Amino acid sequence: MQQSNGYVIGFAVAMTVIIGGLLATVKVVLKERQDTEIALDTKKQILQAVGVTGDDKQALAAIYKERIQSVVVNAQGEQVSDFGAKSPEDVSVQANWKVMKKQVAALKGGDKKASIDYTSVNDVNLPIFKFMKEGSKTEVEAYILPVYGYGLWNDIWGYVAMNPDMKTIKGAVFGHAGETPGLGARMSDADVQDRYQGKSIVENGKISPVLMMKGEGNTGISDNEVDGMSGATLTRDGLNEMMVNYLNLYEPYMQKIRGNAVSLR
Repeated sequence: MQQSNGYVIGFAVAMTVIIGGLLATVKVVLKERQDTEIALDTKKQILQAVGVTGDDKQALAAIYKERIQSVVVNAQGEQVSDFGAKSPEDVSVQANWKVMKKQVAALKGGDKKASIDYTSVNDVNLPIFKFMKEGSKTEVEAYILPVYGYGLWNDIWGYVAMNPDMKTIKGAVFGHAGETPGLGARMSDADVQDRYQGKSIVENGKISPVLMMKGEGNTGISDNEVDGMSGATLTRDGLNEMMVNYLNLYEPYMQKIRGNAVSLR
């Protein structure tokens, strides 16, 4: 039986409203559970940077509660209390990356290789997660720094754990939204991330962010370099840019820790 155009249009509109309403309801109902899962996954990545891994989310949450203390600082290394979120864990690193990216681009004036004073970046909030020694509330085993950037196809991010000397990397974990499988996506593989362990971010007394080399299987790698990923030049460039930007932004805070700034410990 052939239906009129009015019937077809009305049926389509009704189905759109019904299905749209169902999807909206499901989203609202599941939002709290989704937020909880996102928070747990973030804590899992933070702990992974210091080598704490596992699939038991509740056990990881308990370790996080027991051993992680968190603060937020600005690009001048000053601790801030008004950072636009309930807690350091709730600070949107992605949103702050967009603020940082615009200001850094403006400071460089179109010259991507230009050297700039990162302390001139304003209104950027930088969370820091302190991994405390087991059983201690005052001794820090590692400082975990969130980093964010852009790879070949989409956003990339990570957590870089620094040893208490704030000169060497204890561990690193990286994630991505859409890098090429088998190529740039290898940035989240353990064998690539482990290359950062023990690497130095200081050279001749100055900040020198660890950079990934071009190509793979390199020899003569320095303390400030890691071997590259074959066929992933643009992802590598994004990863290096992310490390340069964020380790420079965190540098004023790290300098204070190196100088035993008791007030910030």
